Amino acid sequence: MLARPVIFAGAAAALVAAAAVSPAHAQEVVSGPASVEQQCFTPFAEDTKFFKFPGKEPPYKIALANGFVGNTWRIQMIKTLKAYSEQPEVAPLIDELKIVSTGTDVSAQIAAIDNFINSGFDAILTIAVNPTAFGPVIRRAKRAGVVLVPFDNVLDTDEVLQVNQDQLEMGRIMGQWLEKHLSGSGKVLEVRGLQGNSVDRDRHLGFREVMDGKDYEIIEVVGNWDDGTAQKVVADAVAVHGQFDGMYVQGGSTGAVRALMDAGHPFIPVSGEGENGFRKLCSQHSGDGLKCSSAVQSPGLVAIAAKTALTALQGETLPQYVSVPIPLTEDPDWEPGVNYFPDLTDNFFAANAWPPCGVNITATEIMAKTEADQ
Repeated sequence: MLARPVIFAGAAAALVAAAAVSPAHAQEVVSGPASVEQQCFTPFAEDTKFFKFPGKEPPYKIALANGFVGNTWRIQMIKTLKAYSEQPEVAPLIDELKIVSTGTDVSAQIAAIDNFINSGFDAILTIAVNPTAFGPVIRRAKRAGVVLVPFDNVLDTDEVLQVNQDQLEMGRIMGQWLEKHLSGSGKVLEVRGLQGNSVDRDRHLGFREVMDGKDYEIIEVVGNWDDGTAQKVVADAVAVHGQFDGMYVQGGSTGAVRALMDAGHPFIPVSGEGENGFRKLCSQHSGDGLKCSSAVQSPGLVAIAAKTALTALQGETLPQYVSVPIPLTEDPDWEPGVNYFPDLTDNFFAANAWPPCGVNITATEIMAKTEADQ
């Protein structure tokens, strides 16, 4: 179910208010590298530029202008931000945390960002509904000296700080692990994500970059990052193509493995996402031949986005586009209560720790929160 849009002042009023704010306190483009925690604040590419904002004394007013909360990833993301904001080293930096979810209407999300700008917030995190419609609000944030940090679904711009994981590299990692276990030949099932999405495209390209040119027969099916869909298409693939030697699943990994089990298919190496259910199966059946690698686009990205905003507000130099380390767990390193959680639901995303960033949010902390606006 989508959240009800939040109604704010009209666009004209927002423009007047933004124009009334004193300009000139936006970021400067400076030389890199990051002035702090370089293992955490890694530039996305060699040509990524670096920003430095005027330093402000904490505590700060931080906002999240979310889009929809229509899936478990978004729900866990909001809970994670609330939990992160209360960690002992973070709480003294935050005077106020405000969260709104505006649904899939881009104008409502932009209005929410404008409202936060006009209300004197220091930094605004957002998962953009649309990657191209935010030019005017970016300029208004700059005039007001507000740090705007898109993450996950980022913007087609290099004018704001952004935070994401390298989807091309995630596909490569999964391919390299599978290649190590298959040694250059075999029949492989590739379960792709939502068609037409850049994440699906980039993960696929990274995977094929490793696998192509070798003696593999690769069968593609579309699982839409959904357990039910992935379970069905994997079952159909087994029925049509027989036995596979390995499998790569972009998302819906729990359902994909269950399809193999339901079909009586022998356990094989599987590279998949970070769903808790997938990791539970990997741990339970490791000794039976189910060898797994699990990399995750975690809802915990919001914590790195918040850390980026808080660091920028303190006047530190940061890359304009931060490449977040990819949380990765591989067989046999399954640890209950650490990288999977036997008592939590299958659709919980299990990776919420980034040692290079000093971020470690426990499942207990996350699940104690609600996804409600605040």
